[in-house]
Amino acid sequence: MERRIAIVTGGTSGIGKEIARGLARAGMLVGIVCRNELRAAATVEELTADVPGARVETFIGDLSVQMDVRRVAASLEERFDRLDVLVDNAGVYLLRAKVSADGYDRVIATNHLGPFLLTNLLLGLLEKGAPSRVVVVGSEAHRFSDRLDVERMAEPGSYGPAGALRVYGRSKLLNILFAQELARRMEGSGVTANAVCPGFVATSLGRDVRGTERVMALFSHTPVMRTPAQGARMALRLALDEEFEGRSGGYYTSAPGAGMLPTVEALKDPELRRAVWDRSVRLVGLPAL
Repeated sequence: MERRIAIVTGGTSGIGKEIARGLARAGMLVGIVCRNELRAAATVEELTADVPGARVETFIGDLSVQMDVRRVAASLEERFDRLDVLVDNAGVYLLRAKVSADGYDRVIATNHLGPFLLTNLLLGLLEKGAPSRVVVVGSEAHRFSDRLDVERMAEPGSYGPAGALRVYGRSKLLNILFAQELARRMEGSGVTANAVCPGFVATSLGRDVRGTERVMALFSHTPVMRTPAQGARMALRLALDEEFEGRSGGYYTSAPGAGMLPTVEALKDPELRRAVWDRSVRLVGLPAL
């Protein structure tokens, strides 16, 4: 029987690696999109040793660089005739503002614009694999987003620790809005899209931020901190479980206590979702969709 095909971005560490491991255990051929060739090779070696019969392939590219995203998408189209699952997981958190190769805030470029472009470029393969699923890894950090100015949402600027959290929160809010609007646009196609929060997980997300390792070490042995394997569970359920067949447009979270927090009003606004989509289209150079 032909293997089902799954693509995971940021699959060489943390939650992404555990998602890739779970998909491989489910018998899928797993393609990992990542920046670093050495980490990619090490991940393939680890997963194929851990999962008997696993097939893991890597595609090298930086999601913050649109030329890389287009090149990776072209490689995937050349390699596969369909996709069954796409997990948009890769993300960064930066304490100091950096500008992407395309002139945008690097956090927004990596966490939102890159996945937005990649997913749109792969929609043809996902439709050929229908029923297929897109899983976007968001975060409860979207609640810390600054006020969303759609026209300026990707503009670079300076920010300190508080601003860094707001920009990261903005990127996660954009992730969820993207998943919701994608779900609406793909109705009837057999392609579903959902967003998920993995909770507070010990990962290398902020490895470039001074002091992050100390904070992670402080919380690592407390009930608050989750392991990458625990953080991957809901994403894997959305990708694999029959329970979620045909479900689309949801935001699922396993973060402790998240159900008691107030709902962010932005997630109820269809006009905002459409505006974010249209602005993202222009920023990544896609034709109007």
